[in-house]
Amino acid sequence: MNSPVSYCTIDTLGETLTEIFSSERVNIEEVQTVMENYKSSGALDWKKYAHFDPHRYTRNLANEGNGRFNLIVLCWGEGMGSTIHSHSDSHCFMKVLDGSLRETLYQWPSESEKTKMNVIGTTDYTLDQVAYINDTKGIHRIENVSHSERAVSLHLYSPPIQTCRSFDERTSHSITCKTTFWSKFGERTPFSIPAENN
Repeated sequence: MNSPVSYCTIDTLGETLTEIFSSERVNIEEVQTVMENYKSSGALDWKKYAHFDPHRYTRNLANEGNGRFNLIVLCWGEGMGSTIHSHSDSHCFMKVLDGSLRETLYQWPSESEKTKMNVIGTTDYTLDQVAYINDTKGIHRIENVSHSERAVSLHLYSPPIQTCRSFDERTSHSITCKTTFWSKFGERTPFSIPAENN
């Protein structure tokens, strides 16, 4: 009889990341590897954080880390997506837990010229694939382009993001948005105006 497959959980992932983020230096390759090696046991692992809303994608805090990072489960209904947004000089890692997601990467717009945003490229991510971005690479939008399947992703931000800039694709005009959570540690947070970032 074969022994059962051993899975890492979000909790043990958080413990490993807390060790990695014990200093202020961020080793991007090491964090990327840890995120790639995280193989959840499916919905049994992250189901308590996976809350969907029929009108917008949701951001659900799963782990506050040690103040140097946090882990957030994002739930994307069919056809839902974020605005084009920055990451406030934070590192951002995204791992697909269910479904697939499309990242569209944009050049930073000129501060003096209001024109249509320039697309650098698009990448589709499927189950267990990990994406990485920071503000030196550009700004991006994440979308669930499927009209029949939902998607779930796990995001790590270091340091945790409090605000971001959201951009209009047609004019490149931006506004500053405060980030909010649909839930924290599986519990619904008080209703507030949603923030557009991931």
